[in-house]
Amino acid sequence: MFELADNGQVIVTLNADCAPPPSKALLLEALAKSPFGDCDIASDEIDKFYAGEHDAAQLIVATQVDAQLEVNISDDKMTAIGRLTTAQGGKMLTLDEGKRAIVLAGVRRGYQQVLLEKLLQQQLRLGPGVSVKGTLAKGRLPQDGKDSTLVKETATLKDRINRPQHRDDGTVDMRDFGKLASVEPGALLMTQQPATVGKEGYTVTGDTLSPKPGKQSKLIPGEGAKLNPTNPLELVATISGVPVETAQGMRVDDIFTIGEVNVKSGHIDFNGSVLITQGVAPGMRVTAKGDITVLGTVESAILSASGDICIKQGAFGHPNHQQDEQQLTCQISAANGVYLSHAQYAYIEGNDIHIERQASHCQLKAMASIIVGALDNPNGKLFGGEVLDACRLEAGEIGNESGAKMRINLLARGTDITAEHDTHVQHLNENDTKLRTLQEALEKAEALKDKDKKKQLIEKIGATQLALVQQADELETRLSALDNALNTLVNNAQLIAHHKLNPGVAIQIFDKALKTARQYPPCVLKIAKSKIEIEFKTS
Repeated sequence: MFELADNGQVIVTLNADCAPPPSKALLLEALAKSPFGDCDIASDEIDKFYAGEHDAAQLIVATQVDAQLEVNISDDKMTAIGRLTTAQGGKMLTLDEGKRAIVLAGVRRGYQQVLLEKLLQQQLRLGPGVSVKGTLAKGRLPQDGKDSTLVKETATLKDRINRPQHRDDGTVDMRDFGKLASVEPGALLMTQQPATVGKEGYTVTGDTLSPKPGKQSKLIPGEGAKLNPTNPLELVATISGVPVETAQGMRVDDIFTIGEVNVKSGHIDFNGSVLITQGVAPGMRVTAKGDITVLGTVESAILSASGDICIKQGAFGHPNHQQDEQQLTCQISAANGVYLSHAQYAYIEGNDIHIERQASHCQLKAMASIIVGALDNPNGKLFGGEVLDACRLEAGEIGNESGAKMRINLLARGTDITAEHDTHVQHLNENDTKLRTLQEALEKAEALKDKDKKKQLIEKIGATQLALVQQADELETRLSALDNALNTLVNNAQLIAHHKLNPGVAIQIFDKALKTARQYPPCVLKIAKSKIEIEFKTS
């Protein structure tokens, strides 16, 4: 009854010898049992025939359809997706035909044959006329270059005090820190790993995606150091002394070593680094152009360093009621970082402050971060006193369960940035006023009849206008820099309590304030949607 035409159509010849079944249902049943059961059924033609609207000699009941592969490239040209429609009584798609479809779609790079084979295998398990999608080609994003890095090639004094020596029996001697970190002239201090250019990427259409090269920073020698004449990526010592890491290199300091700073030794003011193997007694002062390292305790003393201050044990003081109730007798101030075990009633200032265990009733002021607890697990306690400034504060427990008052002011320096911004805006407005006045003067000068006087006046006004325009450009550049700096600080400012945040803590982040009235579980506080929001930590 069913015949296959050359064009792939399945037909029924309408004559007295070959009458079709009396209903559509019976026709479809017969077709399903025939060799053409998987073909695409011509429902419209069959409906017309049984409705009496068909007058041709042959009835088209189905059509053989070969498998098809449609390849679409994503808008970003990073992927090519194939849409395979399985055959309906026709031929399955071959591997070569699939490759040809991919090339015709414009894919030039990133094609993976294994992906095409995986998609074509679906023809063996899916029914006729079913569509399935699969990735056929993938682009590659560029890999940005890595910034240059500095690698220490020698230990510093700060490294030394953080590494107590192990005894033969496996225990640790907390008083023995090993040999003093020192170098001789010519010693290798630091090497620089150059920035890399990165790795190019590409789209599936063959376009090249250029990477962003890494930033190459300078290796800058400090005092007592120089670049190796035969290798500018190496920093070597020029004198004997203690190596000290700086922001972009190293320096070598002379070192002054003393057991204890007390009334017998007098105050210490040294143009290098100071190592105190015991402690600092009340009322004493230690000033150093390099680092200050104390292996004992500091009690009601004043330490000031142009580098780091490391106190192996703790710093203790008390309020100075004779001068100012807010002034504390123990004051620690470093241009770089301050590192100590614990602190009580101490004023501590540095770029970064790291207190290993606990800080109570202290005044802490940092440009960058304040961390209380181990660096890899900041679970120390911070209560009482106040945080005067910092961008990031991180501790295990903040505040006291009794609700004792504590004040935290992150990004206090943001008010200085805002004040400077307002000053520049005022100057810019004054500049605009002056330019308008000069424009009016220029229009009057144009009306002068004396050509020489007119020329001189116009040139003078023009020079003044040019100076004001340049000044305005500088002001706008500075305003933009201030806006970016403040936005960066605000976006990065965070207070993190890894264990709990207690009641009675007055918190201010830049110009937004919040006071805790209850105890909070582990949480992160930051500015979002123009207020301080509390996000609870889930792990």
